[in-house]
Amino acid sequence: MISLKRVSALLGIFMAFAGIGTQAQESNAQGQQVTLKADTVVATVDGQPITGQQIIESVNALPPQLRQQASNLYPQLLQRAVSLKIIAQKARTDNIANDPQYKKLMAKYEEEALKEVFLAKYVNKNVTEQMVKARYDENAKSNPPQDEIRASHILVKTEKEAKDVLGQLKKGEDFAKIAETKSTDKATSVRGGDLGYFTASGVVKEFSNAAFAMKIGEVSSAPVKSQFGWHVIKIVDRRKQTPPTYEQQKDQIRAALAEEQVQKLVAELRKSAKVELFNADGSPAQAPAQ
Repeated sequence: MISLKRVSALLGIFMAFAGIGTQAQESNAQGQQVTLKADTVVATVDGQPITGQQIIESVNALPPQLRQQASNLYPQLLQRAVSLKIIAQKARTDNIANDPQYKKLMAKYEEEALKEVFLAKYVNKNVTEQMVKARYDENAKSNPPQDEIRASHILVKTEKEAKDVLGQLKKGEDFAKIAETKSTDKATSVRGGDLGYFTASGVVKEFSNAAFAMKIGEVSSAPVKSQFGWHVIKIVDRRKQTPPTYEQQKDQIRAALAEEQVQKLVAELRKSAKVELFNADGSPAQAPAQ
């Protein structure tokens, strides 16, 4: 007997499971872009309507590269929706609704739908814009902007090589050109040794201690040793970090608050739920310590 999973794979050309949008674009007969609305009837099969929502769901289920061509794929997506409707109607005629496999799948989908809708409503009620803004302000207060410096370096293997580099710099030779030819840090040597901006915790301690004690335009007076070798450092600039804006962070914060609220809810509900745990062999399992 062929499995349901195998049937889904064979009928993949017809299937559209992922993502729900509210509108999509398609072209009319004159090639003009028109908005496809979710409640627009785009076809009927034996009097049963197919709405734009099904086309939108099909568009959102496409890989990103195909989604960009959705307006050109509208005829194919419409035909797929018609095919699905015909299959569903045939299934009803054959009384598939009473098939045990159908009932098992529907029970699974019902539980998933119940959880999804309940949690969406619960989170929308218990995670407010005020809570998100308060968490943003709290994070901003506990994580003030750090000092950053922009530095360039020339990395060599030995102290002698580093002292030779310092000697060249004292004679007026160009820092960037020496970095290009002598630095073993190939990722930065092509940029004249430029490391970009970093905080004190963003580099190894020996480098950080030396660099953050220097002034803009200053070159280290002596080579600095780290686990990578010997550095000659030049400070290019200093600044304070630019903190992320509320708009940049609000979705991430909302997601974190939602997770916290759901965890609290589950913990509370478990207090009144009778939970029995079993090992893989079916024998009773010891509940983990709370």
